[in-house]
Amino acid sequence: MSAVGSYLRNLREQQGVSLEELARGTRVLYRHLEALEADDYAVLPAPVFTKGFIRAYCQLLGVAPDEALALYDPRPKEERLPTPSPTPAPGVPAAAGEPRTPRGHGAVLVSFGLLVVLGVALFTFTVTLKSGQETGVGERPPVASTPPPPTEAPSEPSPAAEPAAPAAPSQPSKPSAGAQAAGSAPSAATSTVATSAPTVPQAAVSPSSAYRLVARTSETTWMRVRTEDGRTIEETIPANEVREWVSNYPFVLSIGNAGGVTLELNGRPIPRLGASGAVITRLVLPSEPQ
Repeated sequence: MSAVGSYLRNLREQQGVSLEELARGTRVLYRHLEALEADDYAVLPAPVFTKGFIRAYCQLLGVAPDEALALYDPRPKEERLPTPSPTPAPGVPAAAGEPRTPRGHGAVLVSFGLLVVLGVALFTFTVTLKSGQETGVGERPPVASTPPPPTEAPSEPSPAAEPAAPAAPSQPSKPSAGAQAAGSAPSAATSTVATSAPTVPQAAVSPSSAYRLVARTSETTWMRVRTEDGRTIEETIPANEVREWVSNYPFVLSIGNAGGVTLELNGRPIPRLGASGAVITRLVLPSEPQ
C-alpha cells in the first residue's frame, strides 16, 4: 500500500538527495526523518509537528506538500487498514463502476414508472367512485318526486262522491244553495258549515274492526284527530301531503280548512266536507248509527 513514507523516500531518491542533507536543510532530526520515511509514527511527535516535517521535506525537494499530507495517516500501523487503494483503482474499478450507474438510473426509472402507474390507477379509481356517487345521488330525486302525483289522483273521486248527495232528502237544490252561500260568505261565516259533517255515515264498518283513516290535503290544513281510546294527534299539514291513522275505535276530527282536505275511511272516500276555510269542530268517523 502507498504511504507518505514511501512517497517521500521515492521523491528524495529520484532527486539524489541524501537523508543527511535533508536533515541539515530542514533542521529536522535525522531520526525523525528516518521514522517518517519508515511510517513509524511512534517515534514522531504529535501530528501537528509531523505535518510540519512533511511540509519542510517537500519544500526542500521543491514539491508541493498537498499529496504527501493527503497520504499521511497519524494512526499506528496496527490500526491502519489496507484500504487506501481507492486511488490506484482509477483503471479497473472505473470501468467496473461505470456499469453500476446505469443500474442506478434504471432503478430510479422503474420506481418512477411504478409511481406514475399507481398515480394513474388512484386517479381513475377516484374519478370512478365520484361518478358512481353522483349517479347514485342523481337517481334518488326522481324516486322522491313520484309520490306527489298519486296524492292528486285520489282527489278526483270527490266528484264521484257527490252523487252520494241524492241519498239525502228530496231537496237537491238546498245543498247547491248552501254551497253558494258558503263560497260567498267570509271565512268566519263558513264555520257554520260544520253541521254538514254528520251527513256521511259509515255504518258499513263494524265497531269491532280496525278503522283506517287517510287524509290528503290540497291546501294547508290544521287537523286534530282523536280516537275514542283517548289518543289525540294534532298537526298543521302542508298542501299535497298524505296522513294515515289506524284505530280500533271511531275517530273524532276537528278540521280548520274543510275544503283543503279529502278523507278516506277504510278505502271509501268521504264526500266533500265543506268550502275552503270552513271549520269543523266535531266530526265522528264512522258516524254513530242513528
